[in-house]
Amino acid sequence: MKKLELYKSVYFVGAGGIGMSALVRYCLSKGLRVAGYDRTATPLTAQLQQEGAELFFDEDAALIPDYCRNADDTLVVYTPAIPQEHSGLNYFINNGFEVMKRARLLGLITHSLKGLCFSGTHGKTTTSSMAAHIFKTSDVGANAFLGGILRNYDSNLILSQDSEYAVIEADEFDRSFHHLLPYIAVVTSTDPDHLDIYGTEEAYLESFAHFTSLVQPGGALILKKGIKLQARPQEGVRVYRYSKDEGDFHAENIKIGNGSITFDFVAPDGRVDNIELGVPVVINIENAVAAMAVAWLCGVSHEAMRAAVASYLGAKRRFEFWLRTPERVMIDDYAHHPDELRASITSVKALYPHRKLSVIFQPHLYTRTRDFAPQFAEALSLADEVILLNIYPARELPIEGVTSQIIFDKILSPKKELCEREMLVERIKEYNFEVLLTVGAGDIDRLLPQICEIVKQ
Repeated sequence: MKKLELYKSVYFVGAGGIGMSALVRYCLSKGLRVAGYDRTATPLTAQLQQEGAELFFDEDAALIPDYCRNADDTLVVYTPAIPQEHSGLNYFINNGFEVMKRARLLGLITHSLKGLCFSGTHGKTTTSSMAAHIFKTSDVGANAFLGGILRNYDSNLILSQDSEYAVIEADEFDRSFHHLLPYIAVVTSTDPDHLDIYGTEEAYLESFAHFTSLVQPGGALILKKGIKLQARPQEGVRVYRYSKDEGDFHAENIKIGNGSITFDFVAPDGRVDNIELGVPVVINIENAVAAMAVAWLCGVSHEAMRAAVASYLGAKRRFEFWLRTPERVMIDDYAHHPDELRASITSVKALYPHRKLSVIFQPHLYTRTRDFAPQFAEALSLADEVILLNIYPARELPIEGVTSQIIFDKILSPKKELCEREMLVERIKEYNFEVLLTVGAGDIDRLLPQICEIVKQ
C-alpha cells in the first residue's frame, strides 16, 4: 500500500461502526475526501456527516460518488462485519481498487508511532479511554483510536501532533489486533468470546498469545494477574502483572462509600496516593491501575495521573450514569459477555449495597446466547429484579431453538420478566426502580432517554 497521504479519497464500507468512525475522523483530519456506507443512520453517522463525510445507507454501487471511482487515488476500507455479497464492496474489489480491512489501516497509521495497545475480552474500552485521557491531559500527550465515545471529548479519536504515542483499543474480533506493533501492550482478560470466529477456546487463547509476541523489544507487556494465557514476549520486552489487589501494579487503601471510591496506586518503584475515580464503580479500580501502569512507564507525572483519573467521565455506554439522585440511580453499560455482566452487577451492588437493584438486559448475538446461556443466567440471578429482552441479532441469522428463553428459564432472581424490546418502555411504567442497570451491546441505548424519563418520575 502507498502512504495514506498519496490518496485523494477514502471510501469506508461500514463507516458508522465505532472503530471505523475513528478512522473516518482521522482521514478527514488529514484533508482527504471521505465517503462511505452504513446499514442504518445513527447519531454517530449524523455527527460524521456534519464533520464532512458523505455517507449512504443503501449498498447500491450506483450511489458511490464520482470522486471515489478512480482506483489510482481512492482507498477502500471495510469492516469484517460486512457480508461478502455486499454490492458496493464488490464494485471496488472487481475494479482493481486497493481494498483493506479496518485493522490493517489502523496498523499502518500507528506503525510510525509508539503504540500503547489495550486488548482483552472485556475492559479494553474503559482502560484505553482512561489512558487516553491521562495522556491527553498530561505534558506527554497521545493520539488515540478508541472503541467508544469518550465523554470528555465527545469523540473516539484524539489527535496530538507533538506526541510520539498512540493509544489503541486492540480488538481481537477477526484477529484484528494482529496488524498492530505495540510498544506497550495490556491484556485485561482472555475469557473465551467470538467463538463464531475462533471455533474453540484454544484458538482464542492462541490469538492472544500471538498478540503478545508482537510487542517490540524495549517495550513492555502488562498482563492481568491470573488470566489464562501463555504469553510469548520477545527478548527485551519487560513483563509486568497487575490487578486490583496484587501484582507489580495494584491498588491499596481502597475506600468505597457514599457513591465515591478512592485508593492508592502502587508501582514497582513508587506510588501515587489518594486517587479518586471519576466514574466510581469497583471494576474501574482495576481499569485505572492498568491505565496508570502504562502512564507510569511512559513518564506521566503523579499530579497529572491523579487529576486525570478524577476528571475522567467515562466512555459512553461504559458505566454511564444517566441519573444519580438520592432516590433514583440509572446506569447504562455495554456489557455483552457473562463475565462483563457479572462485573457490572457486582460493581453496582457494591456501590449501592442496601438498595434494590433492577437489571434490563438485551442479549447480543444468537451464537453468544447459545454458548453462554447458563453463565448469563447465573450473572443475572445476582439482581433483585430482571427484565430480559429478545436477542439483538447484529450480523447473525436466527438459530433454531436459541432465544432469550434459554437464559430466562435459569434466572433465579425473585422477580423476572421476559419482554419484547418494543414493549419495554410501556412495561417499565409498572415498576418502581431504586437502582436500575441497563445492559447490552445491541440497540437498547436508543431507548435510554425514554427509560430515564420514566425512572425520574
